[in-house]
Amino acid sequence: MQVLLNKLDHYLSTKRADYYATLQPGLSSAEIGALEKKYNVTLPVDLCALYQWKNGQREDAHASFVNNSMFLSLEHSLESAKELTSMIGTDFEMENWWHPAWIPLFDNGGGDYICYDTVGVFTGIRGQLIEFWHADNDRDTIAPDLTSFIVSLNKLYATTDPKDFDEYFEVKVPEGYPKGNYAGEPGRR
Repeated sequence: MQVLLNKLDHYLSTKRADYYATLQPGLSSAEIGALEKKYNVTLPVDLCALYQWKNGQREDAHASFVNNSMFLSLEHSLESAKELTSMIGTDFEMENWWHPAWIPLFDNGGGDYICYDTVGVFTGIRGQLIEFWHADNDRDTIAPDLTSFIVSLNKLYATTDPKDFDEYFEVKVPEGYPKGNYAGEPGRR
């Protein structure tokens, strides 16, 4: 994972230098551990590596990291997951509208997220990336894991001229994705 993140770091710093400047320094293992304790979670190794690389972007920075979404800091991510989980059974009555195993990584600012799925709710694949739409029941799996997603993002940077990055650009997901899932469907884990 570190090799892929180093490559991504190079692409961002050279092809999107203004955006790169908005990324926050990575967290130490101790800082991640403190957040895990605070939110009573254990983060997978690949997710820890992502946040040791960069701790999201500054909250006053609104440019997209990927797919029209901003990269959340780990604390913001875990706080959002906690808030959304607290809405299960009240605001979220449909099965798998939101799942406690999802950790939002990227946010479009309108209540929609790309989430890391720690248990593989629809497919049984732990670490898959799921799209959560606050007003729609689509819950597409867009990548089988974070590594594949970063590989796809690096391919996008390798083949895209810097002038072609605007507010909306979408990473081409691995072959066979997205996989359609819908809230209301039972989990398979």
